[in-house]
Amino acid sequence: MLTGTALSAIIRSMPDGLYERDVLAWSQYQADLLRRLGSGEEVNGVDWTNVAEEIESVGRSELHSLEEYLQRAVIHLLKLYAWPDDPNHRQWRCEIVGFQAEARRRFCPSTRQRVDVAALVATAAEVVSTVDPSARVLSANPFTLDHLLQDDIPTLLNRLPPP
Repeated sequence: MLTGTALSAIIRSMPDGLYERDVLAWSQYQADLLRRLGSGEEVNGVDWTNVAEEIESVGRSELHSLEEYLQRAVIHLLKLYAWPDDPNHRQWRCEIVGFQAEARRRFCPSTRQRVDVAALVATAAEVVSTVDPSARVLSANPFTLDHLLQDDIPTLLNRLPPP
């Protein structure tokens, strides 16, 4: 990692528009400025508009990551539901457990009201029905966020309507 002085020299040698050309160099430079500002030093050059956007972007990225793992878990649950005799059951179950573990790692209280479980389930059902239009699919969402994060596979499967 470059020191603040070395990074500042590099940045000064680059024309304006660094954010658009090299977001990594921009982020390192902005982080250096913010640390210096936080320590009480007077600094110029903080790109407040893009700093704020990037901070929001980190949150959106975390939310999307959580949703992605939940969606993968639901897709695999619906595969178990749609194709009960498929030889891939063991693999799907292992993957569900892994997806749930990753989702729990990414979960934070503020994501609770932002995750649209019904939309995740609807998209998962669409994916499964695209693979096999005759597959059993859901007409309504039987899950809450807590179900998807905490319930074991048999409990989740029991929430699905009988065939």
